[in-house]
Amino acid sequence: MTMAVESVAQERLSKRFDKWDANGDGVLEPSDFVTEAADIARGFGEAPDSPKAVELKNGFLNMFEQLADKAGVSKQGPISREQFIQVTAELVQGGEAAFNPVLAPVAKSLVALADRDGDGSIDIAEFASWLQALGLGEAQAREAFQQVDTDGSGTLDEAELLTVIREFHFGNLEAELLG
Repeated sequence: MTMAVESVAQERLSKRFDKWDANGDGVLEPSDFVTEAADIARGFGEAPDSPKAVELKNGFLNMFEQLADKAGVSKQGPISREQFIQVTAELVQGGEAAFNPVLAPVAKSLVALADRDGDGSIDIAEFASWLQALGLGEAQAREAFQQVDTDGSGTLDEAELLTVIREFHFGNLEAELLG
């Protein structure tokens, strides 16, 4: 990884930490991930206790537990900024084999939540709804979709979404995905 790409990746991981640190206490705990999942679910008009929102929450909690394990802390955390950046950088650098098992449950539940027409993939409108739930404007979200739909199919399935998330955090994708 070049120094420029590494710098972008570090910046994005730091921004991700700040976004997930819901209570602003400088560490990540399971409650921060529950808050993130609930906020995303509400962005889609789902109650935090709906089946799709619970699946998303469980995906986020699974991810937290895996990050905590890799950081050498309990499943309740906390995970410091430094630990988070180190562990997630290792996951990103480990490629699909390291990254996908940690993020796959979240990507799967995001597709289920965003997939309003039930076709198993996210189209541009559904993708825009997801990014708007994260705080991006509709135009910015639609532009991001054009950048990430690399095969031009007009949709993203779970595997493509996982690749997009990984490439973004690796610093190889310029589309804004953090809001």
